Formats: sequence, structure tokens, C-alpha cells
Amino acid sequence: MAVEIVPIDINNPNIRDLQNALRVVREGGVIVYPTDTIYGLGANPFKKEALEKVLHIKKASKHKLLSLILPDLKGISQWANLSDGAYRLMKRVVPGPYTFILKATKEVPKTLFQKRPTIGIRIPDAPIPLTLCRELGHPLLNTSVPLGEDDYHTNPEEIAELFAHEIDLVLHGGTLANLLSSVVDLSEDSPKILREGAGDTSLFR
Repeated sequence: MAVEIVPIDINNPNIRDLQNALRVVREGGVIVYPTDTIYGLGANPFKKEALEKVLHIKKASKHKLLSLILPDLKGISQWANLSDGAYRLMKRVVPGPYTFILKATKEVPKTLFQKRPTIGIRIPDAPIPLTLCRELGHPLLNTSVPLGEDDYHTNPEEIAELFAHEIDLVLHGGTLANLLSSVVDLSEDSPKILREGAGDTSLFR
């Protein structure tokens, strides 16, 4: 079965164009969508089969960071434990191209943990994933679409062809730059920059 490709305006998406993507996520499928950096893989973090599909796609990549996309900071305490200082730092830069590593709460499925009980949190400056979260009523599982060790797919048609058996739908917003989010660990007392990417990281030094 061919992957459904839905053309969409990345800056002003029509909610009607997102309906099939929302259905796929609710049913445990995997979608691909444009963020404020590169294309992301999206799924329902509370559906075991969805997580298994995402991990299967990511198995060949050394960058297996999984994150939750939130629509804003309002409900972050449900998913992550963070200090007042960390909250203030995040508030200054979100929405934006950052992935923050925070201590996970019990609400986060343990299958999302890597070496320790932390979770990546993304609040991208991108209307499509933020709208998806709001419509779903819960976070969206997010990770990058891998190409090679340090490269990522930026062409949605190539993504649809290469992962035809693993993904269900692609929101086509055109070709994006091959630029990752900056990853900042705020799980300890002092911020630690784990990856320099898009966005100004001077605030965390």
C-alpha cells in the first residue's frame, strides 16, 4: 500500500489537511511532518505498536533520541520534573529549535527512556506539530528521520519512498534544510549542551 502524501502549508496549515494524520496517530500509525528544523517521525507515545514502528525505523541510526512534542509549556509538569530555573530558561526560547532533556514523570511510558529516566521535550516553532498536539489532546512522540550517521532526510517524497513499509502518511511541506535541533540537558543543576544545532545556545553556557 502506497504511503499517503498530503501537501500542506508549513506556515499556515489547514486543519482539514491534518485530519488523516490525526486519524493515523490515533490508530497507532506513524506519520512524517515538517518541524522548525528537519522532518520528524510522529506517533502516539501511548500506543505500543506505534513505538515499536518508530524504534524499527531508528535502529540503524546512532542518534536514537526520542522526544515528546508539547504545544506549549503549560502542561509540562505532567510529563517532566524541572526546576524553576530550568523553566525560566525554556520560557525564554520556546517555541524554538531546541530539544530539552528533563527528568521524566511517571506519566511518561518507560519504553521511551534511554539510559536513564529522562525524556526529550520539544516545543518547536512550527504550526503543524503544535496543532497536531492540540488536536490530539496529548504529546506527540517525535524523532528525526534518519538517512545516515550524520545526515537526515529533508525531502518528503524520498522519505515516503524509502520508508514505504514503515510509515503511513507524509505531510509534504517541501524540502527542508539539513539542520538539527540543539539538545540541552536541563535534568541537573547546571545546563549542559549535548548538541549544537539550530537556535542560539549562548543562554545555556
